[in-house]
Amino acid sequence: MNDSPTICDWVIDTDTHITEPGDLWSSRLPAKFVDRAPRIAMDPAMGLEIWYIDGEPAGLPVGHTAVAGWHEPFPAAPSSMAEVPAAAYDASARLEYMDSIGIWAMALYPNLGGFGNQTFLRLGDAEMMLACVQAYNDFLTEWVAADPRRFIPITAIPFWDVPASVAEIERCAKLGHKGVLFSGEPQSLGQPFLGDHHWDPIWNAAVDADLPVSFHIGSGNFMEGFSPERIEVDGIGATNARIASSLFLENGKQLIDLLVSGVLARHEKLKVVSVESGIGFLPFILESVDYTFKYSQIRKERPEFKMLPSEYFRRQVYGCYFFEELAPDRLLDVIGEDNVLFETDYPHPVCLYGNVRETIDAGLRNQSESVRRKLLFDNAAKLYKIEAPDRPCVFGD
Repeated sequence: MNDSPTICDWVIDTDTHITEPGDLWSSRLPAKFVDRAPRIAMDPAMGLEIWYIDGEPAGLPVGHTAVAGWHEPFPAAPSSMAEVPAAAYDASARLEYMDSIGIWAMALYPNLGGFGNQTFLRLGDAEMMLACVQAYNDFLTEWVAADPRRFIPITAIPFWDVPASVAEIERCAKLGHKGVLFSGEPQSLGQPFLGDHHWDPIWNAAVDADLPVSFHIGSGNFMEGFSPERIEVDGIGATNARIASSLFLENGKQLIDLLVSGVLARHEKLKVVSVESGIGFLPFILESVDYTFKYSQIRKERPEFKMLPSEYFRRQVYGCYFFEELAPDRLLDVIGEDNVLFETDYPHPVCLYGNVRETIDAGLRNQSESVRRKLLFDNAAKLYKIEAPDRPCVFGD
């Protein structure tokens, strides 16, 4: 790493999303699947462009994946792809936006496929499901070519097919991808539990490729929370607030599952990132899981555990924070300054936008420069193998 004093001003953003262009799948899928390919079209009843999969609404208005900077407050959003800001879908525009706020690199996650890539399950056609995953990964590879140093492509996998997932991890690692997207609660999608040895080939493939595995919030079956009945009672704003906050805590449950599953004990080189879930709940999670681990006498039936769950966390797990000010200011000594990454979630409804640097400074106002640098750059640079910036950070000049 370059020790130039200007580099600490740069930030690595470990969670952002690409608003996928409407021809992503239709232009890349085999001809026999094109008629069923995901596409964007206007929903007359909603007055919004939405995604359709196999001719059926996918429940995802295009504009609601890209509300950052929209001129009206949420739940207002762009009504069509034409109104979506270019930085949401265009790599060159994204780089300009990154420069404007001093972000050196961004991790990239999908929208349509789902935050655990679960949307394609509805197709019910294994060959087409795999083709859709591969088409997205190919698109992502092309997208980051605008500047491979500054983008962190996260591989989507067809988790319902373990051998195909292993093959896709190996393929995309060779293409320069830097992480693997996986569901933290596969059992909610009709798959084996996280600790089942069924998943060992995926963990092994990730370790062999030296790629961390991401548990992004919303990677399970969460759309029922947006039911019309719920929205009618609470309104869209309150429903969104409930779902967003609940999803943070759902990732806490997934981390507990991970920590007591034996996965980390069996795969000591595996790295896992809890994405968009925050870090403020982690001290309680770690204290609670250690306490229950001890009185449950898990070691008697699970000899693979050589350490406490919290020790596996500190060895192998990372949390990502964005809007929090309390946790990075007061809780790092419990969580571990080497286990925290920064993100913005651009350009989603809950993202940091227009206040990125102010929020960073508010949360780290009492931290040393070395801690600040770890959270904002060094931890992510080491995890994702990001090269040192080749120029000073001069955003805002």
